[in-house]
Amino acid sequence: MRHNFIIGQYGGFNEAKYRRDFREGFYGIEACLFQNESDIERLHQQSKQDHFRIGVHFPLRASSSRTRDALFLAKDEAASRQAFARVQQELDYLATTIQPSYVLFHYPKPVLLDDRVDWGRWHFEDRSEYVFESEYPFELFQERSEALFEWLARKGQEYDFVPVLELDALNRYVTETGTLERLLTKYDTIKLCLDTARLYIQERMDPFFDAKAVIERYARYAEIIHLSTLRITESGERKQTRYPVLPDLDPSEDWAPIEDYMRIIGRHNPNVKIMFEHRSEQVSDEELSACYGWVEELLRATVT
Repeated sequence: MRHNFIIGQYGGFNEAKYRRDFREGFYGIEACLFQNESDIERLHQQSKQDHFRIGVHFPLRASSSRTRDALFLAKDEAASRQAFARVQQELDYLATTIQPSYVLFHYPKPVLLDDRVDWGRWHFEDRSEYVFESEYPFELFQERSEALFEWLARKGQEYDFVPVLELDALNRYVTETGTLERLLTKYDTIKLCLDTARLYIQERMDPFFDAKAVIERYARYAEIIHLSTLRITESGERKQTRYPVLPDLDPSEDWAPIEDYMRIIGRHNPNVKIMFEHRSEQVSDEELSACYGWVEELLRATVT
C-alpha cells in the first residue's frame, strides 16, 4: 500500500521534513506555493535521484494573486477567463520543469455556500472565494462545470497529467444532484481529491451535511485522499489541526472519525493515493511510523 503514499511540501523544499517523513517506496511528493525556483529545481533533482513522482497542488509557484485557488466558476466572465489563463500559464511552466503526474485544483471555486448555514468559522482568504447558493443559479453551475471539465480533460491529455479536483465546501448542487457524477463519468480522466479534515469541519458546521455519505458517494472517483485529523469542540473551536491520524484519537473526544472514513474509502477504492496532509512535527518519530502503519493496515483490511 505504501507505494501510493505521498507527503506534502508547502512553501518550498524542506530538507528536514523530507528526510523525516518520506519512506522508501512512497509514491511521491505533492508541492504547493514554492517561493523560489531553486527549491523547485531541488525537488525535481531529488525526484530523479530517489525515483519518486511529483504532484502539484495548484499553484506550484507563489504569486501576487489575491487568491491561491483558480476561480474557474466565477459568475463574472472576465474573472473566469482570467482563472483559465492563469492556469494555462502554470501548465506551460510545469511542462518545461517538473512534468507532474497530477495537478490538483479546488472545486467548486468560488465555493457555493448553502444560505441556511452559518459559515462564520469557515476560512476564506478573500471575498471573491465564495458566493451564496441563492445568488448562483444551478443552470450556471452546470454550464460552468461542463466547460471546466471539458477544458481540463483536454489539457490533461495535452500535457500528460491527471487533473484532480479537490472538493471544497459543498452545497446541494453537489450533494443532492447527479451533476458531478455525470461529469466524472463523461470526462473519466478527471479525478477527485477528498480531504478528511475539511469533510469533518463541514459536518460539524453544517447540519445538512453528511461527510460519510459524501465519501460513500464519491470515493470511487478519487485519485487522492488528503489525510489528517483535528478536534472540534462542542463550541466549534478547532484544536490540534492538521494532526497525524492515529488509532488512539477517539471520535468520542471530538476527533474526526478517521477509521470510519478510511474503511469506506478502502471499500470503494483501496488503491487510492494517500497524501499525508498533516504537520508531522506534532508527533514523535514512533507516532509518525504508527500513523503510516495504521493507514496501511486499514487499507489492506478492505482488500483481504
